[in-house]
Amino acid sequence: MGTTQLESVPEPKYWHLKTVLSDALDSEFAVGEILPNERELAARFGVARATLRQALEQLELEGRLQRRRGVGTTVAPPRMGVAVGDSEHTWPGTTADTWQTVDADEACAPAAVARLLDIDPEQSVHIVRRTRKTRGQPVAAELLYVPAVSVPDLAAIDAPAGPARARAVLRELQRLRLEGRDQAVELGSARADDAKQLDRLPGSPVLLVTTRYCAQGRTAAVSVATYRADTCRLTFGGTDMQLLAG
Repeated sequence: MGTTQLESVPEPKYWHLKTVLSDALDSEFAVGEILPNERELAARFGVARATLRQALEQLELEGRLQRRRGVGTTVAPPRMGVAVGDSEHTWPGTTADTWQTVDADEACAPAAVARLLDIDPEQSVHIVRRTRKTRGQPVAAELLYVPAVSVPDLAAIDAPAGPARARAVLRELQRLRLEGRDQAVELGSARADDAKQLDRLPGSPVLLVTTRYCAQGRTAAVSVATYRADTCRLTFGGTDMQLLAG
């Protein structure tokens, strides 16, 4: 079998440097320690500063480094484990839930979510916004899409808007018997709203966890949760799986 064009492309210099730097972080530096400046690092490893910057940026994306204005580049703490697996067989908003309710409104769901819900893309749904923190740090933002058919007894006059409305939607949703759920994880980019909640820049790499909740033989709700890719380690069914952005 011949060599493909991709196989013939040499490894970028910055990628090799990233590996060398990663080993140095493990053996020479402690969490929170400030790295030498770019000039010193470039001289130590015998590379151009442009190559060094590429390697540092990749390590930052992977959560190994943190750049803090006025401080410099520091060694990041280990990723925080965040459970998203099958061990949580509950509806959103139950007692064991670790999310914090923000607000709710009614609007059309994105086309991909509408397909999962098997509804017309122009049909309005309840959208509940929630956030999640670990060790006091925001790690995820969620949009939960609930069609009206899933919460038929919800009365607009009971809670017209805000957190009270969100809690009312979740309370009504819990009246259904949860039959199962499935999840998908993919790498994405932070939207402006999510980036603000997660203290990241728009376009920063994130992990998107889409959860489809099933009840009464259909999809009763869909959650799209955006997790920080630089600080989170997602765990599924008791298995710790580290997912790296890059």
